[in-house]
Parts: sequence; structure tokens; C-alpha cells
Amino acid sequence: MSSRGSGRSWKQVNTASTKRARKKGKPSKSQAGAAGKSSARTPQREETLPPRAVGSEIPERAWLVASIVVLMLATALRVYALDLKPLHHDEGVNGFFLTNLLRQGIYRYDPSNYHGPTLYYLTLPVVGLFGLNTFAIRFVTAGFGIGTVWLVLALRRYVGALGALAAAALVAVSPACVFYSRYFIHESLFVFFTLGIVVAALRFYESGAPKYLLLASASAAMLFATKETAFISVLTLVLAWMVALVWVYVMGGGRGRNRGAEVESGLATLAADGPMTLLALAAGAFVLFAFIWVLFYSSFFTYMQGFYPDSFKAFDLWSKTGMSEFHSKPFNTYFKWLWQEEAPILVLACVGTLVALFERRKNRFAVFSAAWAFGLLVAYSLISYKTPWLVLSFVVPLAIVGGYAVQALDVWTRGRWRHAPALVVAAVAVGVCAYQSFVINFQKYDDDHYPYVYSHTVRQALDLVKEIERVGLYAGTKEPGVAIASPDYWPLPWYFRENSHAGYEGRLDASYDPNSTLAVIGKDDQLPQLQSVLGDSYERVGGIYPLRPGVNLVLFVRRDLVEK
Repeated sequence: MSSRGSGRSWKQVNTASTKRARKKGKPSKSQAGAAGKSSARTPQREETLPPRAVGSEIPERAWLVASIVVLMLATALRVYALDLKPLHHDEGVNGFFLTNLLRQGIYRYDPSNYHGPTLYYLTLPVVGLFGLNTFAIRFVTAGFGIGTVWLVLALRRYVGALGALAAAALVAVSPACVFYSRYFIHESLFVFFTLGIVVAALRFYESGAPKYLLLASASAAMLFATKETAFISVLTLVLAWMVALVWVYVMGGGRGRNRGAEVESGLATLAADGPMTLLALAAGAFVLFAFIWVLFYSSFFTYMQGFYPDSFKAFDLWSKTGMSEFHSKPFNTYFKWLWQEEAPILVLACVGTLVALFERRKNRFAVFSAAWAFGLLVAYSLISYKTPWLVLSFVVPLAIVGGYAVQALDVWTRGRWRHAPALVVAAVAVGVCAYQSFVINFQKYDDDHYPYVYSHTVRQALDLVKEIERVGLYAGTKEPGVAIASPDYWPLPWYFRENSHAGYEGRLDASYDPNSTLAVIGKDDQLPQLQSVLGDSYERVGGIYPLRPGVNLVLFVRRDLVEK
């Protein structure tokens, strides 16, 4: 499959059969077929890559420098002041599971309301090395976010050099991609493994090298071990691939002048070796997939119930959650959020989709990416359950299609103005996204007027944490007795993780012992009962402490420890 300016074939010439034929002293099928057309033929390389796309030829040094700049930009936005914003409710819960795994060596997968185990096990070595702190846990998700940008750059052969750079830059600065890479939740890993499947599958199709099939299988297993919605992504990838095949076949223009001329791929060469070869590879990939699945869900073979039946129960449980009223929102919610926060990516993706569908010589990968992006967008829109971090799954393929639009523009205008128009469009899109990303990540990270700031812990909540620390210092202890009577308290357990005397009753007790309980945290609607139960032994400190929208906390401290 070729493209007028920016596409590359999914297929490539592989000379494994040629080499085998040479050893036997006879021509291969491909050589024999070509003999009638040409009396002389240049010997092929062992693994021939698809020809570079027209319009993508930029010097290798420029490509390398530009790629490094994009990766550095992605790193800076994801790592700088990583502990700036307080943990979200969900981050606090994930931090609780990680803390138990680190200190007690215990993790048990619960399919009822929690996602897969990869996040905790992949974070474990990092916190073991750098300590159990906010920067360390978020560094893992930030790292996978940076890795996703790197994988987008690996698509150079399929969307062109400028297209890959533009797509990677858009992912590097995307408000959603940056914001949730700085979150200790599963989404950053999920998107990385999804793209890993795509890149590895492409390389396997081209080269036939078994290592790429194993990488695709491992990525798929890690995807399913990360989050139960993996089946939506995998099904969409398969359907997108079928759409690309059918569209290019029906519309034509995908195989150059001779549409019927099949270019032998690495996979086709493997097939020529006989069905046993393919069967052995498929069996190996399946065994690897199953091993990784069992390994993680069984907590490294210490809790087999996590694998069976719990990991299979999850699909039914989360299917019911998806169609429930929990986090229910209208069909067009994701479109509105994208328009508000990712407009340049959305616009470029729409243009790139039109180009991919209707250009004269089709780029099958571009059609696939468009179907992948908008297929996921529609699929998630049809589900009533909607949360903003789910946009990551389709923002990345949208950026890839958007990069293809930039590449197409470069091809159409290069003869007159070289790369200028494409670079200007890319720079404007990246600049707008970068500005929005800076605002939401470093200034308005707890302002719920922004859709990605979803029930997030507000910065004033940390004032309550500091007040508890002050009480401990005043009382001469690092672990002051704290009773949390509020039923809403996450992510406070993360901030009190070093305090073994913090208790999370989630309700009011009949009485509190001032000798052991130095502070009591309640919800504002519990105020009358708190005043009645605590009496004169405690004094209210600091007024209202907002935790997140709709949740306001109050603090009572033992009277003699109140700062005068």
C-alpha cells in the first residue's frame, strides 16, 4: 500500500524465501515471477523496509535532533514539579494498594471496583529505589507517557517523518496526555500497551520476525492486566484493520498501478514455510500471553483466585458499570471535552481522516488509524459511563491521524515553499496545545471548570495535612493520633501513610480519648454532632477545609495543642 505523499505499505519484500532458494541452487517464486519482466535484478537485503514516503525525506541528523527535542519536551511537561497537585481520590486508593504491597507483600485483585495489577507491580521497584513518595509513584506513569511519545515516533515509516514528528509533538503537549501522565492511575500504561500492540504488529507483518509477534502478544497481555476495558480497544483495533482493508480494496489506489500485484510480506514468507511454522508461532504467542495474564492476576502465583475466577468476572462487572447511571453522561460529552481541550488535535484528525479516505493512492495505515481513533471515540460515547481520563485512548490515535494531515500538507506544498506551510500549521497546533497544557497542569490543576479536573482534590486540602503535622510536632510525636470521622476522606490515607495512629472510621464514635486522639477530622455536615461529642476537650481549627467539590472537612484539635 502506498500513499501519494505520506503513506507506507504494511507489506514489504522479504527475501527469506530467496535466500533459502539460493541455498538450493534454484530461483525463488518472486525471482521466477520477475524473470519475465527483467533480465537483471539487484540482489535484495535480508530485511527490506518499505520505501520512504515521498515528502518525508529530511536529513537523518535533523530527524534525530527533532525527535530528541520532542522527547525532551514530553519529559519536561511530565516530570517537572510532579508532586505539585495533590493526589486525586483514585490516586489515593491506588497508593493504598501500593503501600500494602510494598510493606506487607500483599496484593489481591478485586474485580468489583478496581483495575488491574500492572500499575502496582511496575511501580514497586521505583518506590523501592526512591522511596514511597508522590514523585516516585507518578514518575512511573510519567515514564509510560514519555514512552508513548517514543512509540509514535516509531511510526515514521507509515505516516512520514514530518507526520510522525507532528503526531509525537501533539501527544507530547496534549493537555490530556500530560495531565493524566502526571496521575498515578492506569491510563498512561493502558495507552502505551495499546500502541505497543500496533507498532509490534506492524513490524511483525513487515519482517515476519517472531520477536515482534511475541512483543505484540506481551503488549496485549499487559493491556488486559492493566484494565478491563482492554477488550474495547482490541476489538476496535481489529475492526479498524478490517475497515482499512475493505476501504482500500473497494476504493482502489492502495497498490500502485497494478492493484492485483501482491507485494510479498514477511508474514507471507512465513506462511510459505507451511502451516506448522505459523502454528508454532501462534502457540508461543498464546503461551506468553497466558503466562503474563496469570502472573499478574495471581499476584505472582500467590493468589490464584485473582486469576480465576476474578479476572474473568471483571468483564461482566465492568460491562454492567458501563451501562449504569454511575458517571453517566450524554453521548456528545467526549466531543465537547475534546473541542474544549484538544481542538487543534481534533481538527487536524478530521482533516487527516478525509485525506486518508479520499486521496488517490491510499495509505492503509492512515485509514486504519482514523478508524481506530474515531471508532474508539464513538464506542466510548455510546457507553453511558464517562470519565475524562478515558479520552487518552482516542487522543493518541487522533494525534497520529493529525500528524498524517501535516505530512500530506507538506507533500502538497513542498515544491513551492518547502516545509514552511506544514511546519507553520504544526507549530500553531502544538503551541495552542502546549499553552493549554501548561495552564491546566501548573496553574489550574484543581479548577473544576476544566473538564480534565474531575472531582480533583483541591490544593487547600493540603493545609489540613500541614495542620496535622504541626499538631504532631507540637505534641512531640511524628505519629499523632488522628480520627477521621468523615465518610469521604480519600486521598488522606496517602498523606498519613507514615502515621500508624491515623484511623479511618468514616463515622462518629460515641466519645474520643484526648490522651490518644489528638485531632478529629469530620465532614461539615457532621459539625453539630462533632461539637456535642468532643465537648470542651477539643477546639475547632481553621474553619472549612475543602477536600474536593462537594466535600468540605472540619478539624478539631485537642485544646492544649491549638496554636494561639
